[in-house]
Amino acid sequence: MTSYFPYSFSDETVFVSTMPVGRRQRRLARLVVTTAGLLFLIGLPFSWIQLPSIWAFIPIYESWLVLLDLITAVLLFGQYAILRTRALLVLGSGYLFTAMITVMHAISFPGLFAPNGLLGGGETTAWLYSFWKSGFICFLLAYALLKDQKSQIRGPMRRARVNVMVASLVVLMIVAALTLLATFGRNVLPTLMDGDRYALASRQISAIEWIPGVIVLWLLWRRHRSVLDLWVLVAGCVTALEVALASSLNSGRFDLGWYLGRSYGLAAMSFVLLMLLVENNRLYARLADSRAELRRLAVIDPLTRVANRRAFDDALDEEWRRAVRSNTTIALLLIDVDQFKAFNDVHGHVTGDHCLRMVADTLAANVRRAGEMVARYGGEEFAVLLPGSDLAKASEAGRRLLDSVRMLDVTAGASKPHITISVGVASMSPAREADPVDPGATALVKAADRALYAAKANGRNQVAEYLPHLDGVQRLADTGMDELLFGQAPKSDGNPA
Repeated sequence: MTSYFPYSFSDETVFVSTMPVGRRQRRLARLVVTTAGLLFLIGLPFSWIQLPSIWAFIPIYESWLVLLDLITAVLLFGQYAILRTRALLVLGSGYLFTAMITVMHAISFPGLFAPNGLLGGGETTAWLYSFWKSGFICFLLAYALLKDQKSQIRGPMRRARVNVMVASLVVLMIVAALTLLATFGRNVLPTLMDGDRYALASRQISAIEWIPGVIVLWLLWRRHRSVLDLWVLVAGCVTALEVALASSLNSGRFDLGWYLGRSYGLAAMSFVLLMLLVENNRLYARLADSRAELRRLAVIDPLTRVANRRAFDDALDEEWRRAVRSNTTIALLLIDVDQFKAFNDVHGHVTGDHCLRMVADTLAANVRRAGEMVARYGGEEFAVLLPGSDLAKASEAGRRLLDSVRMLDVTAGASKPHITISVGVASMSPAREADPVDPGATALVKAADRALYAAKANGRNQVAEYLPHLDGVQRLADTGMDELLFGQAPKSDGNPA
C-alpha cells in the first residue's frame, strides 16, 4: 500500500511513545513512586481524621484535572496522527474520558452548584467517581495490550483525524451513558454513600476495582519499553494509591484520606502530561538543530566543504544589490584547476577528489574578509566573491591564490608542483555599469568567465583581467609562463572531468 503521509519517520525513537527508557528516566520514575509510597504510608494512619469541608477545593481540583487531561489527550492524539498506533488512540481516549466524566462529577457534586448537586445528589457523584476510576483502568488495560503493535504510517492524514473524531464521539457516548446510569439507575445500583460516609458497598466495589488495576500495573511493568510506558505505569501506581486513600482506607468525604487521595489523583494525571511536554520541548530543540544542519548542508558542497553553487548565487545577488544601493564595486574571481581531467586519468578519482579539497582549503584560507566567499562553481571550477574590491585589488588576490595553489603537493613525495590554476578577474560598479537590457549580477559572471577563458587560452597558470573599455580585448595581468604546468599532459579545454 502506498503511503500518502507526507513525512517519513525512519527513526521512531524521537517520539516519547517509542523512545527507549533511559537510566535517567528510570531513576526519576523510581523516585516519584517511592516518594508517593512514603507519603501514602505517612498519611495512612491519619486518613480517617475528619477535616473541614473546603468547598473551593472541589472546583479547583476538578478544573485543573479537566485541563490537564484535555491537554494530555490532545498531545496523545497528535502522536497517534503521526504513528497510527491504536494504543495511542486508546490512551488518548482514556484521558479524554477522564476529562469528560470529571465534568459530570463536578456538576453532580453536592453543595457545589446546588445543595444536592445538579444530577441527583451524592449517590450520583459516588457512582460517577467509581465509573471514572474503573473506566480509566479499562483504557489503561487496552493500552497495555495494544502498545506493542508496530506503527503504521499509512493513508492520508484526514483518515487519522476521522479516527480521532470517531474515538472522541464514542467516549462522549460512554460518558453520557454512564452519567444516565448513575443518575437514573439508583434503584438498580447498590448504595455507596451514607451522607458523607462511605457505605459497605462502596468499599467492596473499590476492592473489586483493585483486581484489574493490579493486572494493568503488572502488564505495564513486564512490558514497558518506551518513556510513555514508564510514565503511564507511574500514573497507574499513583492512581492506585489515590483509590486506596480516597475510597477504601478512609471514612468518607472531607477527611484526610479523601483530600490526600484527590491530591494523588491530580499528581497522577500530571505525570504523563509533564513528560510529554518535556520530551516535546526536547524534540522541538532537536528539530531546530536538524533544521539548522539541513540549512547548512543545503549551502555547503559536500566534497570540498566550501559554499555550493546555490549559496554562491544567493550571495552574489545579495552583494550585487548592496553594491547598487551603496554605489560601490564588486569583484569576482572564476578559478579553474588546470588539466584536471588529465590529473584524474593519471592519479584516479580518489586523488582527484583530494586535490579539489586541498585547492578549496587553500582558497578559503586566503579569503577571510567579511562578506568574501569561496564557492565551488561546478566540477573543478571555483568562484571567489570579493565585495568592495576594485580590479587591482581583485587581481592581487588572484595572484596570491595562484601562488598558494602552486605550493600544494597533492601527491606526497613528488619533487615539483602538480596543480596550478587559471584565474579570471572581473570587477564592476553596478550603479554605473549594469546592463540596462540584462540587469543583475549575470554581467559580472560573464565578464569573469571571459577573463578565465583568456587565461586558459594563453597557456593557463595565470591571472587574466576583464577590461570592458577595450571592447572585450583581454590583458594578461600575470602570465606566469615560467611556472611548470601539470606533468607532461597536453593542454585541454579545461572542462570538468
